[in-house]
Amino acid sequence: MSHEEILTERLREAGYAAKGVEKATGGAVALAGLVALQDGSQVFAKTLLGPDLDIFTVESDGLSELRNSGGVTTPDVLFASSRLLVLEKMQPRGDDGQFWEELAHMVAALHGSTTTDRFGWHRDGWLGRLRQDNTWETDGHVFFAERRILRWLAEPSLDAEFDREERRALERLCDALPELIPPQPPCLTHGDLWQENVVATGGGAPALIDPAVSFTWPEVDLSMLWCSPRAAASERFFAVYQELTGLEDGWEERMPLLNLREHLSAVAHDDDSWGAADAVRKIIAPFRRSGGVHAPGAVPTA
Repeated sequence: MSHEEILTERLREAGYAAKGVEKATGGAVALAGLVALQDGSQVFAKTLLGPDLDIFTVESDGLSELRNSGGVTTPDVLFASSRLLVLEKMQPRGDDGQFWEELAHMVAALHGSTTTDRFGWHRDGWLGRLRQDNTWETDGHVFFAERRILRWLAEPSLDAEFDREERRALERLCDALPELIPPQPPCLTHGDLWQENVVATGGGAPALIDPAVSFTWPEVDLSMLWCSPRAAASERFFAVYQELTGLEDGWEERMPLLNLREHLSAVAHDDDSWGAADAVRKIIAPFRRSGGVHAPGAVPTA
């Protein structure tokens, strides 16, 4: 069966009469598309091939958490199961300064209104097709080291890509995290905040999709947007966010380090078309020898 036929069949099983499917591009995990229904309305739907997983129910919970706890605009979840996710249709994001300014206000409000005393979430999540370990932890440096960096070393593609000394360098970097990242209270984060997960409502307001939520350092969300390809107008996002939150000095230098999880995930998914492994090697270069305390400035930018 074709992509469209599979999605149409699973929509029918869930009670949706699909007239046509416009296949979405760019997704690495799900078969997705904009669906025209027989009643003239449109929805966005995703399905998975292979064994049933809880990816869609976790995504649904994450969208609800962002909306209900953090005041974030997200699409309505119309249906969620292990086989199918149906969402309210959204619009392409705006790319002018006003749009990014509005997004900065929304993300700053999310981070500022959800601070807590533990890192993690009430259930594990997903980053792509691999698990995101959200086990609760009170120490942010331990959480980031064990759940966001070292966790990836068990993946076969990481073992094949990085030699023993490179893996030891990652471990040394983790040991040095208290010297590299200033203490920050955890807050609710989107967890996969790059520009392709920013869309718009019918009225043009910013909205977020495809989260990998957890309570962690707010700068983790910023690092994903900072380090991934983005529109030039997004500079307005960072300027306004800094005005609203008062970011700690040196935040720009911390962005590549905090985005290390994304690079490791890309390698683990065999998705290194944009140089993720080389980015990891650049970040861990100062730690390829034992001994010494590394100041924050010792971590190179990617």
